[in-house]
Amino acid sequence: MRNILASMTLLLAVALFADTAQALDSSGMPVVVTPLASRTETASGQPIVLPQKNVEVLVSTYDIAAGATLPVHEHPFPRYAYVQAGTLQVTNVETGKSNAYKSGDFILEMIGQWHQATNIGTDPVKLLVIDQVEQGAKNTVLRQ
Repeated sequence: MRNILASMTLLLAVALFADTAQALDSSGMPVVVTPLASRTETASGQPIVLPQKNVEVLVSTYDIAAGATLPVHEHPFPRYAYVQAGTLQVTNVETGKSNAYKSGDFILEMIGQWHQATNIGTDPVKLLVIDQVEQGAKNTVLRQ
């Protein structure tokens, strides 16, 4: 499991830190690699710290209707989101700071800080979400 995680991390690092590059697959066909993000901090400026034991990677998609607002919540572990479509505004309810993310943007969500997200566009928001958690843990805590 550690070898798989190490390999995934290396592949992600290569994809994130390389310049747009063209490689060849085994048949000589071109493969274009386009980096999407390179970050060391979350959206609120926190250093990215990975879970220390039994890391599990969870991958999911979110479809958020136009005008919908997610409840106030926080994440105890790293969460990354790629905006495939739409425009999403994420507001840190502790500081009041908001960021708007549009199609093609990469989000490194804040950890342990209450926030909420609203689809501020007229089209649905589509997200590809990757969580890195301690095995068996959930990565969303709703505020009571």
